[in-house]
Amino acid sequence: MATPSIASTPEPPYYAVLFTSRRTEVDDGYGDMAERMVELASRQPGFLGIESARGADGLGITLSYWTDLAAIAAWKRDAEHLEAQRIGRARWYEHYDVRIARVEKAYAMRRR
Repeated sequence: MATPSIASTPEPPYYAVLFTSRRTEVDDGYGDMAERMVELASRQPGFLGIESARGADGLGITLSYWTDLAAIAAWKRDAEHLEAQRIGRARWYEHYDVRIARVEKAYAMRRR
């Protein structure tokens, strides 16, 4: 998987999908599917970026950024994404929560 990076997002407002998950011990194809989902999402209209981190204890947080709620809904309905969700529920996740939030303000610090 590519090195994690901080997404470059536009000026607010935009939307964030927060996917918090706890993995099972099953890894069978997870990394490949995760990479495929990032690749596929990045080609969806309204996609702005993604950030993801997972601890050794299996707890992970993935944030994806979108222009609007319609773009998020379209991504949720994507056929390949629906199949990944089905497999994830059956095999890879003990628990997950999805939250959708509107980003009203954003600022950053970058060391030169």
